[in-house]
Amino acid sequence: MAQEQRYRWAQWGDLNAFFGLMLDNVTILVILTGILVGVFGYPAGKVYTLMIPGTALGVLFGDAVYTWLAFRLAKRTGRTDVTAMPLGLDTPSTIGIATAVIGPVYLETKDAILAWQVGMATLMIIGIFKVALSFIGDWVRRRIPQAGLLGSLAGIGITLLAFFPVMKIFSAPVAGIASLGIILYSIIARRRLPFGIPGAFLAVAAGCFLYYLMGGMHLLDVRAAVPELAFHPAFPIPTIGFIHGLGKAISYLPIAFPFALLTIIGGINNTESARVAGDEYRTRDILLTEAFSTIVAALFGGVAQTTPYIGHPAYKVMGGRAAYTLATGLFIGIGGALGVMPFVVEAIPEAVITPILLFVGIEIVAQAFIESPRRHASAVAFAIIPTVGYLVLTYVDSLVGKLDPVTVIPASVTSDLGILRAVGHGFILTAMLWGGFLADLIDGKLRRAAYGLLLCAVFTMFGLIHSITPSGEIYLPWKSGGSFVWQITLGYFLVGLVLLISSFRSKEASR
Repeated sequence: MAQEQRYRWAQWGDLNAFFGLMLDNVTILVILTGILVGVFGYPAGKVYTLMIPGTALGVLFGDAVYTWLAFRLAKRTGRTDVTAMPLGLDTPSTIGIATAVIGPVYLETKDAILAWQVGMATLMIIGIFKVALSFIGDWVRRRIPQAGLLGSLAGIGITLLAFFPVMKIFSAPVAGIASLGIILYSIIARRRLPFGIPGAFLAVAAGCFLYYLMGGMHLLDVRAAVPELAFHPAFPIPTIGFIHGLGKAISYLPIAFPFALLTIIGGINNTESARVAGDEYRTRDILLTEAFSTIVAALFGGVAQTTPYIGHPAYKVMGGRAAYTLATGLFIGIGGALGVMPFVVEAIPEAVITPILLFVGIEIVAQAFIESPRRHASAVAFAIIPTVGYLVLTYVDSLVGKLDPVTVIPASVTSDLGILRAVGHGFILTAMLWGGFLADLIDGKLRRAAYGLLLCAVFTMFGLIHSITPSGEIYLPWKSGGSFVWQITLGYFLVGLVLLISSFRSKEASR
């Protein structure tokens, strides 16, 4: 009887995979901190002590479970080359929650604790959505065309993941462009670096070297001093503080639900990708793990959800097995608890690390057009528009906020701002519905397209999309405070009704 081979769960390839997965997670923490502190003026100390420990714990929990699932799969199949599913912080939703939930709440209330509690509550809602969607994720994926799902992501890729990182890159252009060049060469163009050095690692290392070298020579317009390495333990502690934020968090359901749905669908797709690569995980196990790790993060003060990362086949090609996910979880989780992550976050300049996000944005946009049917290209492009509207709204709101309080804003500007709010609020859900109904219309599925438009009408009535309030809150239709809501609703309803009638006429004509 042949001796059973033991699972080779750790090997040199795990080192490359670890750098890639770890840096991805650190990137998200850098961006989360940069957006809240740099854009909205949120206290940095609150981010480090309240948000990061719980957020990091969610990563540790999820990666630990995925490591265990790899061992279980190896034992069940007898294979020695099983690669664990990678898990980390979700980029689009982290940026979305920071820019569309926590930041605006802080600007409105100037209450850092309340903004954190609303962020926690929103994350808890996302986690609960994900638990439910874990059982119906496949059904939802079959009902919404790819143009709607991927097109909404493409909008995020162009705005939140491409435009904002480019702004950061040019804040320190020598280091930023050098880091970007390495990312373009090694990751996008897929050119091998000498000695097989991981591209993400070299981009950050080279960028940091140039940044601090030029800072030491006083050639930067910003201060470039290496922060002092100090341990400021901030152990994640269970809290029910999210309950106090639920009232305001309910108004952000149009943001929470699409983000939950998209990570679930992404988890389904990533599980299929792993199966094709040779590792057949149970889809429900992968989805429930990401859902519960998100809930764990929220229970301990976290504000960013976890998700299975795209790229399992790439990590497998690198030679990664199970050690890289375990190492990443321990590095992020323990680093967050010991207070080391603030040093890592502050030591890596945003100009150096944001090229990785820019790469993610480019890939998301490219995927939307490549993976969707070619005939749906117009639907993908159409789905991008609401997110662009949200980007413009963000900048206009920030400019208006900087005006002197006694400044009289012209009525025409106020009217345009109201229209811009309607376009931008609920942008993720709007994008999914727009891309979905247009794809159905292109395919001649008039009845499904009509239902999509009628759904837009219903959602508009309650402010789930096109909310006209300054903060994008949902409301009862008769309390919206104006006729604009009813005008938008009527527009959707009329077009949907025409398509519905046309679908019946087409059916009769075909008999």
